[in-house]
Amino acid sequence: MKLTHRAIERDGSGSITLMPEESEDMWHAYNLVAEGDTLKCSTFRKVTTESATGSTGSNRVRTTLTIRVEDIDFDTQACMLRVKGRNIQENQYVKMGAYHTLDLELNRKFTLSKSCWDSIALERIDMACDPVQHADLAAIVMQEGLGHVCLVTSSMTIVRAKIDVNIPRKRKGMCAQHDKGLERFFDSVYQAVNRHINFDIVKCVLIASPGFVKDQFFEYMIQQAIKTDNKTILENKGLFVLVHASSGFKHSLKEVLSDPAISNKLADTKAAGEVKCLEQFYSMLMNEPNKAFYGPRHVLKANEAQAIDTLLISDKLFRCNDVAKRKMFVGLVDSVRENGGEVKLFSSLHPSGEQLDQLSGLAAILRFPMEELDEEENDSSGDEN
Repeated sequence: MKLTHRAIERDGSGSITLMPEESEDMWHAYNLVAEGDTLKCSTFRKVTTESATGSTGSNRVRTTLTIRVEDIDFDTQACMLRVKGRNIQENQYVKMGAYHTLDLELNRKFTLSKSCWDSIALERIDMACDPVQHADLAAIVMQEGLGHVCLVTSSMTIVRAKIDVNIPRKRKGMCAQHDKGLERFFDSVYQAVNRHINFDIVKCVLIASPGFVKDQFFEYMIQQAIKTDNKTILENKGLFVLVHASSGFKHSLKEVLSDPAISNKLADTKAAGEVKCLEQFYSMLMNEPNKAFYGPRHVLKANEAQAIDTLLISDKLFRCNDVAKRKMFVGLVDSVRENGGEVKLFSSLHPSGEQLDQLSGLAAILRFPMEELDEEENDSSGDEN
């Protein structure tokens, strides 16, 4: 993301002009745009003209529109952002108050205006415009017949390719068909690796599977690279790390990223930091439940006592349409930081973020035990019973 203009007043209002440069920037834009904001960018509009003879014709013209945002739609697979709203500035092609949908595109500037740019939104811009943020981790999660080639960035896990191949079972007299099916599957995964993984950026490629599937695939990949003289794979052979996973589904990434055997290689990636923090929370919840709480009610009370050491919060909470709720969560983050606590912002597109969302999207590890919160929770559950 490129920041081209920034004009924010002392009261927090103002506008920022940004240019998305890669698909992940659309995810950052999705987290920035909210209902009630003003969005300005160029778009195409179908214009109907009528000639002197009464015949009509239509053509598409490019024009710049400014709309008041009413609806936001984000496609996680294609990384496309579509924003709908009413036109609020005079335009020769679009009437005032008319609805229009803007599609934000790569390498096309847009200007976003807010009545108040809070700390979370400004932090998101700093993160998006930081040139060192890259998809530096790739993962191949697989089992026989099913594989996912993913790019793990600082903000999201992008499934670049899903490979689903029917492999006959290994029965008596069917071994040859099983081996052929497995070879077809490995070839499809190998092609996906060549197509979707940029070894100029990626620091580590995880190959995870149950059993020996990962070892068989790695051996097949190296043999194919030697046969086809694929120097890219051969020169980056040392970047591949083989680890165990319970299945070939995307959610297995969480256990892969928490494997201590690879934590050193992944120390620079935010995804590993999120998983480690969530593991610490669950460990605390099991061993010292008076120092680990989740849910807005308990976390807010713990913050009032300045007890929060680490706050775990999902970015999904900042996309709510309720302005008062968003302000409450922003205030919570600011308060925890002012009191010397650490804030971990989880992406809802990471497996760890999805798991945190199941715990209301908000959790906290405390500096000291608060038994009164635990007793209050037990009392409330007793009343429900």
